[in-house]
Amino acid sequence: MTTEITTEKKTLNPELTPAKIIEHLNRYIVGQDKAKRSVAIALRNRIRRRALPPEIAHEIMPKNILMVGPTGVGKTEIARRLATLSNAPFVKVEATKFTEVGYVGRDVETIIRDLTEFAVSMVRKKMIEGVQQPALEKAEQRLLDVMLPKPERKFSMPDFMKAFSGKDDDDNKEEDPEAAAAEEERNNRTRKKFLKMMREGKLDDKDVEIEINDSASPISVFGAPGMDIMGMGININEMLGGIMPKKTKKRSMKVKEALRILQQEEAEKLIDTDAMSKEALELAQEDGIVFLDEIDKVVVKGGSSHGPDVSREGVQRDLLPIVEGSVVQTRYGPVKTDHILFIAAGAFSGVKPSDLIPELQGRFPIRVELEPLTIENLQRILTEPENSLIRQYEALISTEGTELTFTDEATQEIAKLAHKMNSEMEDIGARRLHTMMEQLLEEISFSVSDMAETKIEITAEMVKEKLASLVENRDIRRYLL
Repeated sequence: MTTEITTEKKTLNPELTPAKIIEHLNRYIVGQDKAKRSVAIALRNRIRRRALPPEIAHEIMPKNILMVGPTGVGKTEIARRLATLSNAPFVKVEATKFTEVGYVGRDVETIIRDLTEFAVSMVRKKMIEGVQQPALEKAEQRLLDVMLPKPERKFSMPDFMKAFSGKDDDDNKEEDPEAAAAEEERNNRTRKKFLKMMREGKLDDKDVEIEINDSASPISVFGAPGMDIMGMGININEMLGGIMPKKTKKRSMKVKEALRILQQEEAEKLIDTDAMSKEALELAQEDGIVFLDEIDKVVVKGGSSHGPDVSREGVQRDLLPIVEGSVVQTRYGPVKTDHILFIAAGAFSGVKPSDLIPELQGRFPIRVELEPLTIENLQRILTEPENSLIRQYEALISTEGTELTFTDEATQEIAKLAHKMNSEMEDIGARRLHTMMEQLLEEISFSVSDMAETKIEITAEMVKEKLASLVENRDIRRYLL
């Protein structure tokens, strides 16, 4: 029996078409068009899958991606920007941090637990933002209770005798209802007046003493290193939360600060933790992205697995069930990994992707080779992205009242010298530019605070003067990136 698929075009997110995804990535990452195209298709296929009937959507698995390329060419940044664009839970892990089950070290299942924690954090933040207004109103009332405490009624001896004898006492007549109502009305008017002043900011600098929850670290009991049993340390505070009252402490502060802290406390009380956990689990399972960096470091050259290399292959075998789809227990509930998108990356300088165990190779059907950066790429990285290095340094120096500018020739010279060092030493890609910029602007960064100049222009001649000798001197280069 086959499932009938409707050909009617669904209304999908128009902001996340492959072309627009690439357009977004181009704002931060230079070049690497093949890799951008692959991740754009992978993300769009997720959106398409959600528009399908559940019976076929369940069968469509994500096409995991293996990125091959030297360090510093944009592998991590592509994955991170993709997660930010799609508002998806994202974790970056290094494969070298994990060991085979039975060895001391991190268990690969902690990858999914970390992803779940990230998803919970995202959902909690969204929920807290959604209850800010009612939380503020409750915080205002708590603060008014502190600033305008109700007068305590003294309990006299006649009151005590009357309570047990049931007899009236001429010296303890009942309170006049009209007087009590008038007093209540005066209190309400005073509270409204203070509330109005508080909202207008007239009480912001007034000192007030409030009781807040004690944020002391919770007492947790964990197993030995590497013994991450179901990812759930025994949190004593959580176990006894319903039995033992929470500790509070008194702090003196300004009204403005007190209102902010009380609003945070009230917001935490208003969120539904069960609904939060359920939504977070769904988010991690359906939208989660895991970036496995340095996957080549757990690959055994030529497939040999003798001696210490046996643990590396063991990590691959432990990764296999998570990548192909399994259930991982977390403190918030079970997480199915079937539809989590895995993006693995590595330089593969001493080994080949084909040296991965065959089962794991099959789980990364899309392989993209990222190109080493050219001089033109390096110059564009310096100037084009929204958070480019040039813009960062210009912004830093501008805080001293000095305008820093770079000529096109200067940025080209920096790129040329960085490319030369990458080609003659270890190729660290765009990270080389950080070293070059620091060396170039060291003197300016140190003395700009005392300079009288309001404008400094970096020219190609200045770049050559500051960096050419560094690039040529092989002895100095040993101690620099």
